[in-house]
Amino acid sequence: MKAPLPIRDGIAPSYLWLPEGQWPDLFTFLVQRFPHVGEETLRMRMQKQELVDEHGQAITPHTPYRTGSRIWYYREVEAEHPIPFEAEVLFRDEHLLVVDKPHFLPMIPSGRYLQETLLIRLRKQLDLPQLTPIHRLDRETAGVVLFCLNPASRGAYQTLFERRTIAKTYEAVAPFRDDLALPLVHRSLMVAGDAFFTMKEVQGEPNSETRISLMRRMGNLALYQLEPHTGRKHQLRVHLAGLGIPILNDPFYPRVLPDKGEDFDHPLQLLARSITFEDPISRETRQFSSKRMLACAFPE
Repeated sequence: MKAPLPIRDGIAPSYLWLPEGQWPDLFTFLVQRFPHVGEETLRMRMQKQELVDEHGQAITPHTPYRTGSRIWYYREVEAEHPIPFEAEVLFRDEHLLVVDKPHFLPMIPSGRYLQETLLIRLRKQLDLPQLTPIHRLDRETAGVVLFCLNPASRGAYQTLFERRTIAKTYEAVAPFRDDLALPLVHRSLMVAGDAFFTMKEVQGEPNSETRISLMRRMGNLALYQLEPHTGRKHQLRVHLAGLGIPILNDPFYPRVLPDKGEDFDHPLQLLARSITFEDPISRETRQFSSKRMLACAFPE
């Protein structure tokens, strides 16, 4: 179903399905559903006609509640913290946009980030309202990431990831273990972790695989090359932590650290170095590499 609201300031509208239930009107439901927003803010947004139904009709405090219908709105975030790092465009044609993402910048709107996300920045800076990501990197991870300019082409590129016909290499700084025979292929069954947003390894048929090689050692640290064969959430971070060499400055693995706010001085030492694939449209072999270096690399 086509959204009844246009993209505004780089932000696509969100929608909410109305579940089964008995409410005298839509306003009463919204007050209960979003208690953190408050009645005054909801009334103000309705007065500005920022909430509409699936037909684009503005919702008022007296609009009846209809189970199974949808309401559309623009997501808002108060006091969004600016991210002082910029992405670099590596390549662009009529279908594909390749970007070198910095650490700390989220890929897409989520949680407390909206305008300070890579997708929204690129939509606004390049005037590409239909831009969509083909795959994603964690907020904490830097490096090469692909976007699609043409919605009709997106499926062809996403198929590369689904069929695992795309080669990705990462670099990470982590502790050195002299008893770890490298290179090795690490496989495990990854499932949702005990803490919110985390993953963990358990016994069972593996669903994740990473090839790990030693690139360089310096004292107690080492630079590793990581080649994931699968794309599970936090896969590289979980695999290295499981081997007893957690990536430097990882706030989630091997344990979740207290939230100390933004700490731009200690980025996760994980970089999506390169990506290689056969372009499904041009049939050319494409290879793109990050120009970034891990901040805590080694002395000269």
